[in-house]
Amino acid sequence: MTTEDQPESRPGQGLERRSLLGGGIAAAMSIAGLPTAAARPDGPIRAAVLEYADQWTRGTGLATLLRRAGVQVVPFDLGLPATRQQLDGQRVDLIAFGSFTNNDATYTAYVTEELESLRDFAARGGVVLELAQSDQFGALVRYLPEGMSARRADPDHDTIYPTAPDHPLLQGLRTTGGRLFTGRAATIRTSWKTLVAAVSMRILMGAAPNGLPPCLLEGAHGRGRFLISSLTVDKVYDEAGSTMIQPAEAVADSAAFFANLEQYVRLVRSGGAPAVVPTPIPTERATGPLVGHVGTDSARIWIRPGADHQPLGRWQCVVSDPAGRTTVATARTAVENDHTVVFDLWGLRAGTAYTLAVTPLRFEGDFQPLTGSFRTAPAPGRPAVVTMGLGSCAPSEPNTVWDRIASEGCDSFVMLGDTPYVDSSDLEVARSKHRAFLQVPELARLISTRPIWGTWDDHDFGGNDKHGDFAGKRNTRRAFVDYRANPTFGHNSAGAQLTERSEGNGVYTSFRRGPIEVFLLDPRWFSRTEPSWADPSQPTCLGAVQWGWLRDRLRRSTATFKAIATGMIWDDKQNSEKDDWGTYAHERDAIFDFIRDENIPGCFLVGGDIHVSRALNYGDRVGYDLWQYIVSPLHGSTIPSLNVPHPNLVHSAVEPHVFLKLVADTTVSPATLTATWINREGRRIFEVRRTADAMGHAS
Repeated sequence: MTTEDQPESRPGQGLERRSLLGGGIAAAMSIAGLPTAAARPDGPIRAAVLEYADQWTRGTGLATLLRRAGVQVVPFDLGLPATRQQLDGQRVDLIAFGSFTNNDATYTAYVTEELESLRDFAARGGVVLELAQSDQFGALVRYLPEGMSARRADPDHDTIYPTAPDHPLLQGLRTTGGRLFTGRAATIRTSWKTLVAAVSMRILMGAAPNGLPPCLLEGAHGRGRFLISSLTVDKVYDEAGSTMIQPAEAVADSAAFFANLEQYVRLVRSGGAPAVVPTPIPTERATGPLVGHVGTDSARIWIRPGADHQPLGRWQCVVSDPAGRTTVATARTAVENDHTVVFDLWGLRAGTAYTLAVTPLRFEGDFQPLTGSFRTAPAPGRPAVVTMGLGSCAPSEPNTVWDRIASEGCDSFVMLGDTPYVDSSDLEVARSKHRAFLQVPELARLISTRPIWGTWDDHDFGGNDKHGDFAGKRNTRRAFVDYRANPTFGHNSAGAQLTERSEGNGVYTSFRRGPIEVFLLDPRWFSRTEPSWADPSQPTCLGAVQWGWLRDRLRRSTATFKAIATGMIWDDKQNSEKDDWGTYAHERDAIFDFIRDENIPGCFLVGGDIHVSRALNYGDRVGYDLWQYIVSPLHGSTIPSLNVPHPNLVHSAVEPHVFLKLVADTTVSPATLTATWINREGRRIFEVRRTADAMGHAS
């Protein structure tokens, strides 16, 4: 959950022929034939405009701003292709897609069906402008011609710098401290879903002085131009188009930009626009290494090579201990797993520090090794101290919370879901979101220097409050396994545990690190897909196969402490959503009964999701006091309304940038488990300390 949840479903599913846009479209659109330069050199610019009053900004303004600039805005019959209207229509010079129009499925249907005619429209001398769009509905701008591309992804930005100040689109725009579009409403990000990659396009504006990431791109095609942007400068009026939702100075900045646009389109139409010289953009850098599952004698190491090195094929990972002993593993780049590589190393020593270096197996030239480090798990049954971090609901932009986790001495970390926010069923979008997340500098340092495990919650599963009936879950699972190195990923069609990153069901897994065993459940994939194993009259949450796996693992576990963890909380959130264990109380209670009846000691519950941190003690529910630790969020957005009363609540805090530090110590008697909630400044929010004999172990 987040205060900026973006729904997967959209109005206007499907495109009716011979009809105008509906379902939230604020202005109709028309594409008509383009004149030759001589046919209408001095007439007014005519534009077909598509707007959408989205749920975040509730704003419009594109058609109004264009009219204010002297542009004639004309209606458009979506039933006719652009090429047909070039011959028969209203002689349009500009097609303008306002911010977030792709939230209406009619936009997607149109640009998909009329991809070639949009290209032809530009080739004949037209201009296509696309402002900020939601990347979960398509990261790539798919109608760009072959050889030209632009891709969107997180994060968002509010700093906009001109990189081509003499360009007709930028001339005379107001700047403050070298920045454009300053002083805008804080609730509307100036650059939303930033452009992160482009080919054969010129950068005109960027979020930094060097133009990276880009905010406005220009591409030439035939006699025309494509303008692709992440700007929301059209969002200046309310849905009715009558009241300003931006300060007057910000509205004036937008008006100046669209006045420049009118002059620019006029230049393109006459053949007088400046030539487009594409900006060289650095190739996509490597992601990782990510240290995945690490046992007592094994480790999984994950990387995604940079674009220049993906074709190299075979790679090697060398790990070294302090005595100079080395272990080597080789693996191939897996194209089917988005060019990622996973190394499985065996024969390591328990409780030992290792360094790692990843290089191409055969490469002539300079290559800087991808390096990292980790410590193998202590041998089971031997006294040890393990310090593990856990967290949920993470940012995809730079954040010092990751550095704090490292400085607190966490020797491992568990991602509890919404890590990252994907909110899409599009495979490319999901992969790009995972990739951008792991490239966040502070997180990249963390994941390369200690083992990382993870499960998912609703937003990395697909969208807010999504369940197992979500149609796009195979794509989001594929992206998840592409970008993690867990020991296993759910099960195959025969019900067997999957160690390979291949097609399967769910992402549940478990691992042991010294005195702690963590059972990472998947409450998303199987929910609502079959009758419950606990009560056939109710829908399932875990599914029968996962439940059988959990029972077996709990019975076999000899760990002193056992964390049963999910992204969603073990109570009722008490809001309109159904993704909590309160919805599946029949299975939750059956799990508790099983722990009690089987006399399984050392269990505690972990949850995330709700953007509030809490500790609850359910009393002698399983033969000893059963606690739940809720930790959320790692990012800065809290939801105070979900800090609801509960008879078992002991501690709670509406605190941003928080993680859970678990210290399990079996070097003392009785063994202790200390859970501390810590924010990114290092402040202790609250703490729960328990002993093994209070968790069902004999003294």
